[in-house]
Amino acid sequence: MYPHQSNARPDRTVSLKPDLPPLIVVTGATATGKTALGMALARRLNGEVVNADSRYLYRGLDIGTAKPTPTEMAGVPHHLIDVVGPSDEMSLATYQDLAFAAIEDVAGRGRLPILVGGTPLYVNAVVESWRIPRVPPQPEIRARLAAEIQGHGLERVTARLAEVDPVAAERSGRNARRVIRALEIHEVTGRPMSELEGKGPRRYDVATLILELDAATLHERIDRRIEGHIAAGLLQEVRGLLAAGVDPTAPAMSSIGYRQLIPVVEGAIPLAEGIEAIRRDTRRYVKHQLTWLRKSTDAVRIDASRGDMIERALAAITAPTTRHGRLVRSDP
Repeated sequence: MYPHQSNARPDRTVSLKPDLPPLIVVTGATATGKTALGMALARRLNGEVVNADSRYLYRGLDIGTAKPTPTEMAGVPHHLIDVVGPSDEMSLATYQDLAFAAIEDVAGRGRLPILVGGTPLYVNAVVESWRIPRVPPQPEIRARLAAEIQGHGLERVTARLAEVDPVAAERSGRNARRVIRALEIHEVTGRPMSELEGKGPRRYDVATLILELDAATLHERIDRRIEGHIAAGLLQEVRGLLAAGVDPTAPAMSSIGYRQLIPVVEGAIPLAEGIEAIRRDTRRYVKHQLTWLRKSTDAVRIDASRGDMIERALAAITAPTTRHGRLVRSDP
């Protein structure tokens, strides 16, 4: 069962302290209403939204990502939306750099940064100030390791990683991309990737709000959202991206809602089968999100099915004077 909060009041409040710049985080599983709540809080708290959804970064992926429209974003400055093309790569290190810069820009102008999104790696990289190895991709190394995996199997390459970085080997599981990355970093730096990673000093005083729904409601919302995306032209959006020359294997096209419809566009499977694959993979991803969210013991959890979600979120945040100015609630 998915977690469900039905308390009449938030179970705790979060006080923003004066020693670090404040940062509000709005997160939760897919289809819980993060985007709407983030914008509502920005309007009430003199804030600006910093995106933490990995798929909002890509231009041209609008329908399938449930990206907010220009009309919906009107009056609320947004950062890190549509910053790369669908054929471009966005590394976690690059995202972290962009997010830190955006947050510091917002706070430096006396406004409240609000990090909004449900991509676990992106949220954690910012909130926990992860140390991320700044090793650029090495195409020759990657191609050589990929060929070795193709010819001799993943186990052989993973065993070699275990010799130089047993921690990374254990974390990688059977994920070839992670194994290759860890070996790539070791080959370039001469040091285990696990030694270069970790958490750095926190940059912000963080108040985290997690939106929650019971399983039945969440499944219903997911199904309704998928139906809405299809009706709004998701298949045509995928077809248009491919017609524009975006490679089916491009990073953006691995997004849920896109990779499942590529075979439909190519005529390999019927639309109904592609839709069912979107539904299945969305629910699988939600389970991953929820596993991550359960570890957030210091967050305020808000029942997203209630009509007073915004009021409950505001009640969960106290805003004393900070060196960045008083965070004043103001009705729009």
